[in-house]
Amino acid sequence: MKSARLKRIQTAALVLLVLSGLINYLDRSTLSIANSAVSADMGLSASEMGLLLSAFSLPYAFAQLPMGALLDRLGARVTLGFGMLLWSLAQLAGGLVRTVNQFFIARLLLGVGEAPQFPAGAKVFSEWFAVKERGRPTGIFVASTTIAPALAPPLLTGLMFAFGWRGMFVIMGVVGILIAIAWVAIYRDRRNVALTPEEIAYLDDGQPPDDRSMTAAEWRGLFRQRTTWGLIFGFMGVIYMVWLYLTWLPAYLEKERGLPLATAGWVMTIPYLAGTFGQLSSGVLADWLLARGMQPINSRRLPICIGLVCAALFTVPAAYTPSLPLAIACISGAMYFINLASGSSWALVSVAAPRRLVASLGSLQNFGGYLGGSLAPVITGVIVDRTGSFVYALVIAAAVALAGAVSYLLLVREPIADTPA
Repeated sequence: MKSARLKRIQTAALVLLVLSGLINYLDRSTLSIANSAVSADMGLSASEMGLLLSAFSLPYAFAQLPMGALLDRLGARVTLGFGMLLWSLAQLAGGLVRTVNQFFIARLLLGVGEAPQFPAGAKVFSEWFAVKERGRPTGIFVASTTIAPALAPPLLTGLMFAFGWRGMFVIMGVVGILIAIAWVAIYRDRRNVALTPEEIAYLDDGQPPDDRSMTAAEWRGLFRQRTTWGLIFGFMGVIYMVWLYLTWLPAYLEKERGLPLATAGWVMTIPYLAGTFGQLSSGVLADWLLARGMQPINSRRLPICIGLVCAALFTVPAAYTPSLPLAIACISGAMYFINLASGSSWALVSVAAPRRLVASLGSLQNFGGYLGGSLAPVITGVIVDRTGSFVYALVIAAAVALAGAVSYLLLVREPIADTPA
């Protein structure tokens, strides 16, 4: 039975992770919301803005490689706390830049600082939640990736109108610094808490405790696992579409559909609310499938594949319909299903490897996702410059999502086996 102390620890960890996830994605959204204002202020073309938007995602992707090892070695308290402080300072600096090169550097640092966020979540859930209860908190945590973009248009647009786009960046940076302080002050890694035998038995489902640290050989060994490559390539399909909508949806509604910025900001909340339901339902569905006898890895893999395929099927008509209401409905459907896949992907990481390797595997998955996702803003910007339309950009995103589903289906078949102590 779960002790009252474990319940308090789980609640505090989840609340802090959700808060950090919200500020994480609000900070990512600032440049998208200020797209037109920054472009006008600095004289940027769509292709140049695409490069600036991608300045975040490439360093974010490559920072994943060491980040998982740092999380597994140093713990989530220190690693995520430092990351939050770094990205918040970078966000604040974005409001003070005077040249495009300075802005580019600020976005690079933002990407490096945000790298620990979601692997840290996987690490926290593997430490403080039993396997049978990880789906729901994972879904709630990852829902921050859609709640924040849903809040971003009215919230960030309001800040931008009140304080200018520079003031918006500075304010968001200060809020992030405060959340970083709260995380370090409150959260504790499992190895730093003296647990009772009953608490350990509950968390580990009665299995013998294993508090070994990850070794360098085990980290390298992840690259020899078919499951690892399935997660890397499959998550590319998820993040490519997620990042396309996150970075270009405001401009799409303005340029393709003719909506003014203030109106587009409110309309954008509809797809992101749908995405939030997708994230929340991912955890419920995974735990429901697990409770009915499905293997843990399959209870996560099946919703991922369904989500990717359905997201592609909704995105194609969104590209071609002349109707604004139908386009919004189709984009909302795509957002629901791509976020169902996204939430299930992080739930999959927590059961696809031994606990001491979860953060490393999650980081490798995120590396693949954002390596592919970093191409989405650039490719979209080039397509818009050359065709004056987002049609082909949306079709490409649908194709990448289908390829991701195939990767999960064919490569992710078994969890990574543990090595004997």
